[in-house]
Amino acid sequence: HFLSSAILSNRTPDQDQLKGTKDAMKVPKRIQPLIDDGIVDEVIRPLMSGKEAAVFVVRCGTEIRCAKVYKEASQRSFKQAVTYQEGRKVRNSRRQRAMEKGSRFGRKQQEETWQNAEVDALYKLAAANVRVPVPYGCFDGVLLMELVTLDDGQVAPRLNDIAMSAEQAIEDHYVVMQYVLRMLCAGLVHGDLSEFNVLVDDYGPVIIDLPQAVDAAANNHAERMLARDVNNMTEYYGQYAPELLETRYDKEMWALFEEGKLTPQSQLTGYFEEETELADVDTVMEEIRAALAAEEERIERMRESDE
Repeated sequence: HFLSSAILSNRTPDQDQLKGTKDAMKVPKRIQPLIDDGIVDEVIRPLMSGKEAAVFVVRCGTEIRCAKVYKEASQRSFKQAVTYQEGRKVRNSRRQRAMEKGSRFGRKQQEETWQNAEVDALYKLAAANVRVPVPYGCFDGVLLMELVTLDDGQVAPRLNDIAMSAEQAIEDHYVVMQYVLRMLCAGLVHGDLSEFNVLVDDYGPVIIDLPQAVDAAANNHAERMLARDVNNMTEYYGQYAPELLETRYDKEMWALFEEGKLTPQSQLTGYFEEETELADVDTVMEEIRAALAAEEERIERMRESDE
């Protein structure tokens, strides 16, 4: 199913399937201006709430979409945001200076940059043939985008909510590695890729949640983040197909990327021969700290998912 050329199904959920709490739904304060301006006609129900945003099912005319409402910086629990923002530049030099100084204007610009990063990444990745939700614009901290659904109209589940056969795990893992490859070729690393940030519809995996996507060439942490993204996905699919745990797609991709040889057509094997020279202790310690931090975030995501 990964060969499907469609970005996402155009099918919209049946109104009956989305009624639920619709009648009692209070309009979130951040979405009200979009209703006032006629961009959104109705808020149907909450969909999910995460560490950096809350997502709602909304109606825009006859289309059912989702509205991602970004939380204020003070409310976000996303750790080490500065690490992810390294390498991001804005075109306006006054804004860039204000962001670096941390003034009120600068903080506002930083928020807009954080929010716009996801919209920019969605457009860029769709163009790179990575399956992501179709974006419809970001309005004052509210990102309107496609609601990813199954063919029967139900909202597509997150990867962590489904089970699969070993054969399906191997196929979908390969698909996700291809998406990570295409992202890297487009100059981006997701930075927070896990089973919680992948939806699964009838055509396969769909990558979501990209406000923290990093510039692969300009961010000094990009290699480590790529390794974490790949390892998160490999460990998850490896539950169903243990042979995947032997693969080293991250190292293979990054080596090709550094040599300027990585292309969307690169044929990856999943195998990589390590150099036998002595390991740099500082690098090893940094990787250990990164692994511990990643595990803490994974536990936090699982706790939020249970809530």
